[in-house]
Amino acid sequence: MHSPIPAAGEPAPEFVLPSQDGSAVSLTDFRGRWVVLYFYPKDNTPGCTLEARNFEKDLSKYKQFNAVVLGVSLDSTGSHLSFSTKHGLTFKLLSDAGKKVAPQYGSMRSILGFKVATRNTFLIDPDGKIAHVWTGVEAAGHSKEILALLAETKSLQD
Repeated sequence: MHSPIPAAGEPAPEFVLPSQDGSAVSLTDFRGRWVVLYFYPKDNTPGCTLEARNFEKDLSKYKQFNAVVLGVSLDSTGSHLSFSTKHGLTFKLLSDAGKKVAPQYGSMRSILGFKVATRNTFLIDPDGKIAHVWTGVEAAGHSKEILALLAETKSLQD
């Protein structure tokens, strides 16, 4: 049984999770900013590495939109630390090892009996509401897709 995926316009489910540096990260820490909350299956796998490196490469563009990137998987903080160090990732990777947050976002599934996060992304607006949902994301061009939507949203607000 899959949990439903929260829809655009709904409040983003709140959470507090540990990051790769051991600090607790709460969604409420980012009120007033856009949040790109992306779920991914596993550290150090080809698709997840490509996706994370693309987000890292584009971080300065996200900052121009007052946006922060947060990655979430079921991996441990130690795994995240190793992954972020190996690939020079400077944004927060959050550990949902307790499998509490991925289900709230309808982003967990079983593969061969193992639970993993599903590659879904949520764009959360500065008020904490879900602005856009991408499911079954293609890792390669995903960061550019999100940046295009942020640019479009900004031009509508200007």
